[in-house]
Amino acid sequence: MKLASASDLSYFRAKTTPRDPQHFHPNKLVFSVSPIRSELEIRVCVNRTCAKQGSRETLEILSGIAPSNVSINSCGCLGRCGAGPNLVVLPDELLVSHCGTAAQAAEVMARIGCGEGSKRSLEALALRKRAEGELERGNWSEAEVLLSQAIDLKPSGGLHFILRSRSVGRLAMGNYLGALEDAEEAIQLAPKYPQAYLCQGDAFLALEKFDAAENSYAIALEIDPSLRRSKSFKARVAKLQEKLSAANAPS
Repeated sequence: MKLASASDLSYFRAKTTPRDPQHFHPNKLVFSVSPIRSELEIRVCVNRTCAKQGSRETLEILSGIAPSNVSINSCGCLGRCGAGPNLVVLPDELLVSHCGTAAQAAEVMARIGCGEGSKRSLEALALRKRAEGELERGNWSEAEVLLSQAIDLKPSGGLHFILRSRSVGRLAMGNYLGALEDAEEAIQLAPKYPQAYLCQGDAFLALEKFDAAENSYAIALEIDPSLRRSKSFKARVAKLQEKLSAANAPS
């Protein structure tokens, strides 16, 4: 993997060459990102050339192993076409080239101060992907086991995604309190993660705590207004209104 200082990089689109060639030597990597910084962003080029070199897979992996304080987004061309997949770490404007494998993605996360648990995060991500397949097939118990194994790995990133998935499974199994606990832990880890609030709302709805469910859905919508157009969100609201109407109907 190759990294470079990119102080001449524009915020949205970079067309740059390294000022110091040694920065591109894999054994002489220079990273100045502090491990205690709370606002970091990694942008992955998904333009044509990088996409052909696997940048969308890199984007998915980074999204799955990043801690909640590191946002992962796609972007347009960063320059150095043909040396991809390319990404940039902001606000330090550090350009990374040839980040095309899961191990390299984990190395990037480790080098920006996300601890030594990146390999565990990859293992946890693999377990979560398997579990989500089980969830799609309705195998709730199998999914819960896999997700619990992922949590036990204590990954340095992606734990809020795992907790959200286990919340979904536990809700389907009728373990409403367990689903609520997972959703609330996910919220603590990632307060701006709307899916965690949706899971919290679903658990409150199942527990017939309608006001709390409405509040959770409202927070999710505030974080991500595009949810308003989602069929699943509309179904949640309709179900909540139905439950409220039934609860307020004269006996």
